[in-house]
Amino acid sequence: MDRSAGPKRIRLSTTPSREDLARLRIGDVVHLDGLIYTAREGVYMRACEQGDALPMDLPRESAANFHCSPAATVEPDGSFTMGAVTATASFRFSKWIGEWFRLSGAKLIIGKGGMTSADYREHFVPNGAIYLTTVGYGTGALLGRGIKRVKALHWREDLGLAQAMWVIEAENMGPFIVESDLEGNSLFERENERVSQNLARVYEGTKPAVLRRFGETDDRSDELIG
Repeated sequence: MDRSAGPKRIRLSTTPSREDLARLRIGDVVHLDGLIYTAREGVYMRACEQGDALPMDLPRESAANFHCSPAATVEPDGSFTMGAVTATASFRFSKWIGEWFRLSGAKLIIGKGGMTSADYREHFVPNGAIYLTTVGYGTGALLGRGIKRVKALHWREDLGLAQAMWVIEAENMGPFIVESDLEGNSLFERENERVSQNLARVYEGTKPAVLRRFGETDDRSDELIG
């Protein structure tokens, strides 16, 4: 496959095969079909720290864990209304992610902002998993269009609506961007490196700043006018 080609648009099952994941390149745009479950700190603490049995057959039912807080309500008849899903910053869950892979067999972690290169190397790559990031801010309603229905809601009584484990049936849900691939490459890391190189060229030949504010340096002696 030509790795120099531009990003592709891909429909991906939430129970993807190894071959499906191997075709993905960082920067590809993905829309998901199938069951997606939400799991964040409340679920992780119950499963990873307290040892509670998972209420789903994972990863057979779903291999897609979305770090998000659904904008959802429970109707008087017990049905659910979910109009949007707002992604949560995934770095917050780094301490549990290795154990979560062991328990859940997840292959897709979905969220906002990516995780660290160390997380990708130590946890994602050995488990054959990738990270999908949401596209900027304000896309909750757009992602909500891909929700066909709420199939189930687990642990609501203990965790509340925001932290509970929602099971969503999705159809063409997205867009998401491939942030990490099976080799642990990171889109954000690659682009940040390119930006840093360009910034160095922009400032090449200029005099250094005469004032540094504390917070930009760890050395208080730098907080002086030269």
